[in-house]
Amino acid sequence: MNFSSINWLAVLVCVIISMVSGSLWYNPKTFFPIWWEGIGKGKNDKPGTANMGMVWGLTLLSSVVQAIFVGVVVHSLGSHSLPAGALTGFFLWLGFVAPTNLVNKLFAGHSLKVWAIEAGNHLVNFVIFGAIFGMWH
Repeated sequence: MNFSSINWLAVLVCVIISMVSGSLWYNPKTFFPIWWEGIGKGKNDKPGTANMGMVWGLTLLSSVVQAIFVGVVVHSLGSHSLPAGALTGFFLWLGFVAPTNLVNKLFAGHSLKVWAIEAGNHLVNFVIFGAIFGMWH
């Protein structure tokens, strides 16, 4: 695995995009209320504030790891255009993220709606990550 081919500025841009997309995706005016109800929370339940440093730290770390490996795969496959990179991101999502997340949601007793919301955010990120690495190699 060749990590020297990684465009670290592109990784940073991908991480920023994932934070922005997540905040828009899970905004109270978008999917948050549907998702919150779907995971069994009520209107009187409040999102946890305990260990938020760890939550955000691991969220950032996860985004960095995802961006790095999308970049590695895009480079390894020679997907050196925006469409090719986006398609690579899509196939990474389709082959690894979507089914893994689906199994987790099913065994957790969550609905397909919850899966679609969570997997949809990852789909957006993986396609954008792939597009960025495809055009910015």
